[in-house]
Amino acid sequence: MRALAVAATVVVTLFLSGCGLSIPADPDGSLARITGGILRAGASPSGELVTAVDGEVAGPLPELIEGFARSRDARVMWTVDSEEDLVDDLAAGRLDVAVSGMTDATPWEERVSVTRGYPGIPGSGGASVVVLLPLGENALQSALEAYLDQEVGG
Repeated sequence: MRALAVAATVVVTLFLSGCGLSIPADPDGSLARITGGILRAGASPSGELVTAVDGEVAGPLPELIEGFARSRDARVMWTVDSEEDLVDDLAAGRLDVAVSGMTDATPWEERVSVTRGYPGIPGSGGASVVVLLPLGENALQSALEAYLDQEVGG
C-alpha cells in the first residue's frame, strides 16, 4: 500500500511539473508582478516599529519591506491607514503586504495570510512581529519569509 502511495505522489508531481505549475504559487501572480515593478505596501503606525509623518513611512519594519522590494528590483508604494483598513485592502487585492506592530497572536489571520513571527526585529521588545499578505499568495509569502529569515532570523 505504501508503494502505491509513493507511486501516486510521483505521478502527480510529474504531472503538475509538466503543467508549468510551480509550488508555491501565487493565484494572482503577486511575486511576478512585483518583481521589477511596484510592491504595494500598507503601514499602520506602531511605536518604534512603524512611524508615519506627513506620508513618509519609516522604522525597522518599513526598512525591511523596502529591502525586500530592492531584492526584487521593485519600488514600494506606501499606503498609511488603520490595521482594519489595511486588512480590507489586502483581502480585496489592493495591497501586497501590510506592516504594523502585529504579532503572531494577530486576530487578522482569518482574513489574510500571516508570516512566521520574527522576535529579532529592532523595536519589537522581543515580540514575534508578523507581516500580513493576501490569502493564497504563497510564492510571495515564501520569498518574503526567506528574505526576513536572512535579515532578522527565523
